Amino acid sequence: MNCAAILILTTSCFSWTSAIYLPNRQATKKLKYLLEPPVYAEVTSPRGGNATLPCVLRFKPSHYKVKWTKLEPLRHGSENIVMITNGSAHKPYGLLGPRASLRKAHVMDASLRLSNLELEDGGRYRCELINGIEDESVIITLGIEGMVFPYQSKKGRYKFTYQEAKEACVEQDGTLATFKQLYKAWTEGLDWCNAGWLIDGTVHYPILHPRAECGGGLQPGIRSYGPRDRIRDHFDAFCFTSRTTGFVFFVGGPLTFGEAVHACRGEGGELALVGQLYSAWRFLSYDRCNGGWLKDGSVRFPITTPRERCGGIPEAGVRTFGYPSKTLRLYGAYCYR
Repeated sequence: MNCAAILILTTSCFSWTSAIYLPNRQATKKLKYLLEPPVYAEVTSPRGGNATLPCVLRFKPSHYKVKWTKLEPLRHGSENIVMITNGSAHKPYGLLGPRASLRKAHVMDASLRLSNLELEDGGRYRCELINGIEDESVIITLGIEGMVFPYQSKKGRYKFTYQEAKEACVEQDGTLATFKQLYKAWTEGLDWCNAGWLIDGTVHYPILHPRAECGGGLQPGIRSYGPRDRIRDHFDAFCFTSRTTGFVFFVGGPLTFGEAVHACRGEGGELALVGQLYSAWRFLSYDRCNGGWLKDGSVRFPITTPRERCGGIPEAGVRTFGYPSKTLRLYGAYCYR
């Protein structure tokens, strides 16, 4: 498949997009003061790590300020100012301010440093030079290294409003994914037949192996329902998570859910969140052919080397038994410490 092409098929219910590529056909004005491209336009780093967003001056006007702003994915409400500097002094702002500083590698360097990165820090940032006459800016994207996982309510399929999906992802050590994160996950093998909310209020699902029950015989791609009503409409969620500072381990059973809670506490930990188990599977190649309780009441197990007696599915992944009765004494426990 040619991922550079645009192909959108639309019906009354959904559309399909193989890729989104929107070239900028409008000639852009050459910058006078700021270096463009800004060394590199995208920076990636894991959660908990540090990142430097480059912004370098070609030369300085006599009077100026540089303002760093995080451009939220939805662009709703006021923009989030992170830092303002006049070259000699600087002032941090907002939630990111306490973790922000200026690199100051040389006198022309206005690059922004962010420490102890969180999942919500990912997105587009603007470095804007302001001198009252010829203001100009460059955009840098910060990507948090991570993965997308689908998440469903314990009440069943398509039970989350937008806000409920957002809260559910946070409860499982994640955030609602962006379209870019879902698209990347699809290119890496995510194939999921249930539609889920994304952070921009749109609803999608990724298909690698077209089949009748998943939108018919269209080509592989991201099926899309487009923007949906955030209060009335109900879907599943696509959550995004990253590396964790702790680790997941298994305690053997059989245990009820309550016994699993106490077993983890006895080992100095607690029942793992779904995002933590996915993170261990993806980033630490965690492989265990035993169903185990998680904190949300679901039972899952991670497989990196598929085999016949571990679900019988040829692809690696995190298998699930859903949300069985918590009184069943059949499973072990996945703990996080």
